[in-house]
Amino acid sequence: MHAITTTDDLARICSAARNEPYVTLDTEFIRERTYYSRLCLIQMALPGDHGEAVLIDPLCDGLSLEPLYELFRHEKTVKVFHAARQDLEIFFVDANVFPVPLFDTQVAAMVCGFGDQVGYETLVRKIARQSLDKTSRFTDWSRRPLSEAQKSYALADVTHLRIIYEFLAGELKRTGRQKWVEEELGVLLDPETYINRPEEAWMRIKTRTTSGRFLAIVRELARFRETYAQTRDVPRNRVFKDDALLELASSKPQSVEDLGRSRLLLREGRRADVAEGILAAIRAGLESSPEDFPRPDTRREQLQVNPALADLLRVLLKAKSEDAGVAQKLIATSGDLDALAAGDRKVQALKGWRGEVFGADALRLCKGEIALSARGGAVRVVPV
Repeated sequence: MHAITTTDDLARICSAARNEPYVTLDTEFIRERTYYSRLCLIQMALPGDHGEAVLIDPLCDGLSLEPLYELFRHEKTVKVFHAARQDLEIFFVDANVFPVPLFDTQVAAMVCGFGDQVGYETLVRKIARQSLDKTSRFTDWSRRPLSEAQKSYALADVTHLRIIYEFLAGELKRTGRQKWVEEELGVLLDPETYINRPEEAWMRIKTRTTSGRFLAIVRELARFRETYAQTRDVPRNRVFKDDALLELASSKPQSVEDLGRSRLLLREGRRADVAEGILAAIRAGLESSPEDFPRPDTRREQLQVNPALADLLRVLLKAKSEDAGVAQKLIATSGDLDALAAGDRKVQALKGWRGEVFGADALRLCKGEIALSARGGAVRVVPV
């Protein structure tokens, strides 16, 4: 196995890759102690049973990843990942670059009927007919030198991926579903997927309280925490956790002494700089004018769900997913079905390929234009 430790070596393998129809890629990283992922290893393999497979070590002094990023921009070579979201976030944050064209074998496998969020190990077993050595799964990839077992484990993530990619690409071509996968990958290649704006961080906080003043304090506390975590590259929960944030928004401490009475604020949250930020955020929330209060999206909560119709939509979804050989959750979520049963027509399940597979008949069912009939183990759509 070949380790890439210099920019010249990386340029050589990336130049060879630009002459190939595809390359397979994976990364190893750690994120337990940081806000942003710390890239520790990149694996890449060229096509063919004996195609070159390498480990790129981004921790080596003087190694520039620019040759790899040039390959990412080279549109004649498909870049193949499995479950690419976290990998893509690393490259977007590091260099504002995406690998295009992209192929994600997890997305493709869901379209090809391998189930919801299918794992790499499952595809290796079912498609490549191989097994994976899992002993290095929870290793610390930042430590050097890497053992031979770690290197073999890492390379297996891209060598088996060649077989998986070729099989799934063939299935998509046979079924004419390439556009389905491209539609899904649009989200992964959208910068908005990876941008965490501090002013929007409050939207991720789960609370049943809709008081404008309370939400204004939540917004300011979440904004401070996100900004602090980003600028210091620490996990947001290391600053303070969501339950502590909600406790602070409710108790509204006005001094460091008040903060000392918090049951949920951990030691890190009592540091002087964090404590000052918390108190300033609470003051900002209390001073917010009513017209500046956050407005939670309560449309779905206000919808009146027809439970019988929701149940029928679930039956229809199961039948349609089985007919198409596509994972149910990829077509529609439980929330989508409830929204449809309440009259919401802006759900994702009605758009694009989902509309073709399920959405059109779902609307007809909602309008009473079709019924469902069971015969044996099969469910059929019956015109009314």
